[in-house]
Amino acid sequence: MKSVVVKWCGAALLVTFLLGLQGCTPQPTPNQLQIVKERQVLRVGTLMNPTSFYYDHEVEQGFEYELAQRFARRMGVEVRMVPRFDVADLFALLQRGEVDIVAAGLDETANRRELFRFGPPYDEISHKLIFKQGSRQRPRDWAQVDDGEIVVVQGSSHEEFLRALEDEFPDLKWRSTSDHDAVELMRMVDREEIDYTIADSNQLEVQRRAHPGLSVAFTTQRELQVAWALKSTSDDSLYAAVIEYFGEVRDSGRLAYLKEKHFGHVKQFNYVTTSLFIDAVEQQLPKYIDLFKQHSGELDWRLLAAISYQESLWNPRAVSPTGVRGMMMLTLPTAKAMGVKSRLNAEQSIRGGARYFERMLQRIPARIPEPDRTWFALAAYNIGFGHLEDARVLTERQGGNPDRWLDVKQRLPLLRQKQFYRQTKFGFARGDEPVTYVGNIRRFYDTLKWLDEQGRL
Repeated sequence: MKSVVVKWCGAALLVTFLLGLQGCTPQPTPNQLQIVKERQVLRVGTLMNPTSFYYDHEVEQGFEYELAQRFARRMGVEVRMVPRFDVADLFALLQRGEVDIVAAGLDETANRRELFRFGPPYDEISHKLIFKQGSRQRPRDWAQVDDGEIVVVQGSSHEEFLRALEDEFPDLKWRSTSDHDAVELMRMVDREEIDYTIADSNQLEVQRRAHPGLSVAFTTQRELQVAWALKSTSDDSLYAAVIEYFGEVRDSGRLAYLKEKHFGHVKQFNYVTTSLFIDAVEQQLPKYIDLFKQHSGELDWRLLAAISYQESLWNPRAVSPTGVRGMMMLTLPTAKAMGVKSRLNAEQSIRGGARYFERMLQRIPARIPEPDRTWFALAAYNIGFGHLEDARVLTERQGGNPDRWLDVKQRLPLLRQKQFYRQTKFGFARGDEPVTYVGNIRRFYDTLKWLDEQGRL
């Protein structure tokens, strides 16, 4: 019996010893991708601005937010945006491992590539020297920028670029600041509080909707690639996932869709049109703003007001050569169907136009999500539901997605060409007009939203 106990104790000691040895064996270190999945959260550093990330009625929005959210969903984790106002702060967070990636519309530079790793480029921008139109003579190159100071964001690629110019242009006056972000600097130029700034082309396009006085002196840098930044490390797991993700969204058309959704309507800028609209907001809109709010129903009243401006410039007595008239430019049959007795009565026209637009929205297939659903309804309001359906059929025949505005707006102009409209149910249509129509309304709507958020309506 004693022998058995001794043997058992010896075996137990041996097992304990072996387990101890196993515990001393180094366990494999989880890679970056595993850490994100175990954490169940992807931490994304970003800039708080209209082109990357912002809150709309306390709801997270923005191009970079949607791009990052889709990447996180693909990995089966949640996304947590970590917004900052300073690029240098974002890179410090990345260096300390407090964020996993930086997604902020950042262009790659030589200095940044030495410190960080960049994913595949998903956009291309240029840099513009900006001044207030009418405030000075437009400089054509750096040699002509001799009567004012350039102010840029500290830690930005603009600062890096200006520093590299110092030897060639030692008299160039410039400084960097951490007190203002790029958007604020553009607005300061518009208010003539500073002379110049350098702006990314995509941010400038967005800001010009509300600040049409921002004028381009010249392009300082062209064809700059924009990409996500990751910490420079020998661990390729998260980096590989980013590469695979951008290959997928590019091939599937999702990247093009997101660009269209956020920026498709801001590429075309017209100084006169934008300036006249802002003047009308100050002078004409106050007369009718209560009517838009009263009759908007489930619609955003600002969208209804944008439609009305595109239709009539907020002129209740507007009349077109084709016979449409009033604030919402209703045809006689449409007015009768909507219960409008006088199309030249501002209230009746706004009420009738709102109900007619709601009818267009209801006819758009329920499977089409927002905001495409609204863009389709706007096109139908302009060209008619039948012609819109013709364009959607053409889109499907050509291999496009008939439920995506990006694809359909490319086919709408084909309704002017006999080889295409002869195949359709409703025939010829000026299909280029609804494309312009929708783009204009989107710009007016965005400007109204921004002015409303600033308390200027």
